[in-house]
Amino acid sequence: MGLSSEFLDHLRFARRLSPHTLRAYEGDLSRFVAFRGGEEGLLPPPEVLAIRRYLARLHEQGYEKSSTARALASLRTFYDYQLRLGRAETNPFRRVRTPKADRRLPNFLDENEVRRLIEAASGDGFGGARDRAILETLYGGGLRVSEASGLNLGDLHLDGAYVLVRGKGDKERIAPLGSYALSALESYRPRREELLAQRGRESEAMFLNKNGTRLNVRSVRRLLIRAARAAGLGKRVTPHTLRHSFATHLLDRGADLRSVQELLGHEHLATTQIYTHVTTHRLKDVYDRTHPRAK
Repeated sequence: MGLSSEFLDHLRFARRLSPHTLRAYEGDLSRFVAFRGGEEGLLPPPEVLAIRRYLARLHEQGYEKSSTARALASLRTFYDYQLRLGRAETNPFRRVRTPKADRRLPNFLDENEVRRLIEAASGDGFGGARDRAILETLYGGGLRVSEASGLNLGDLHLDGAYVLVRGKGDKERIAPLGSYALSALESYRPRREELLAQRGRESEAMFLNKNGTRLNVRSVRRLLIRAARAAGLGKRVTPHTLRHSFATHLLDRGADLRSVQELLGHEHLATTQIYTHVTTHRLKDVYDRTHPRAK
């Protein structure tokens, strides 16, 4: 049995990794074996310079930083395994820094696209009222899809114009809602009560499916996809797209970063800072309108 096969069996039976993870390890190791000229090139471990040449090869072949980072992690694990078996005296992959992945800018909709999306949630019955209410809540409050799905009727405070949200780590925060979201929720509530009466059910969940039970995250994603298609947006739209749009539009209209951090429920300001890309466009507009020599 070759070193690669033995290692993969160890991952499969001793560590019980998933088939998907095993395929990733196998691919990473196979590429490195080919680079080294075969299994005999795996031991003794390569020098750091050889590892850097391998990373350069991956870069030339168009691998993204995330794929390169995963390849390094796979090979570190492989040589840690050889160390434990006494076949290697060092793991040179521990001396190579993992490339920092590029942070992708969040995908967001402009204000007109959001309007079209919500208007596309049409219909006078229960489904249309619910879909409009949940889309307005996602966008109006900047909620994660799990937070919206987990809302209970008692979390809605119409008098205070907010919902009480349970976010990551069961941390609670207040999410203000605007008039559009509040109006949509008020329109939805009697439809919700009618459905429960028809089904002979009781539920504390805010958003329900047609059976009168809590609407799950997957169903929210599906209804959003339907609305995006009906609106003819021609782009991939997820519940998180609305959260990104919420933050982007607030900053674009002059909100400060700290306030947006609080509204999103981010623990660290650095997480929110990715949205500041929009301020560049806003500042350029201000400059063009106000500086005497801008044009």
